Amino acid sequence: MADPARARRLAVRIRQIVSSTLEMQIKDPRLGMVTITDARVTSDLREATVFYTVYGSTEEIADSAAALASATGVLRSTVGKQTGIKFVPTLTFVADIVPDTARELEEALERARHADAELARAREGAQYAGEADPYRKPAVDTEDDDDLDDAADRDPEHVLGDHQHNHVAGRTTPDTAALEPRSVP
Repeated sequence: MADPARARRLAVRIRQIVSSTLEMQIKDPRLGMVTITDARVTSDLREATVFYTVYGSTEEIADSAAALASATGVLRSTVGKQTGIKFVPTLTFVADIVPDTARELEEALERARHADAELARAREGAQYAGEADPYRKPAVDTEDDDDLDDAADRDPEHVLGDHQHNHVAGRTTPDTAALEPRSVP
């Protein structure tokens, strides 16, 4: 079992070699506009999967797949010569579906944008079925506020509560000294 970093480096190198060899050496007329998108090598470095995309019709895609299958031996020997490794991995070509998936996602997003635009147009003249703010609000009782004001007028300690007085053993603490009246001698 090889190092995973070595397998990644070999995969990158295989992708570079295969793409340059397809461009420069392989002269098969069936080979269309092929782009090598990725390569993956197993951890034991025995098998390599090369992912590709083809720009064109379904007939051109099928022809390119046949051309890649027939050029596998030449590509494998080129990989072996340029990498210099003892055992050259077997090459398997797989059509990459990522561009198709990306295109389908773009179409789905476009449909969603269109549906949102229709909904926004329908919402322009719409009004609420009930009140604008359907949530209940607590009733404001003015009698309680009046009672509190009357209590403050009569007894300020009742409103402030006993927690405002900081008396320790009959002495006033410094933070409440400013609040209590001073006697003039």
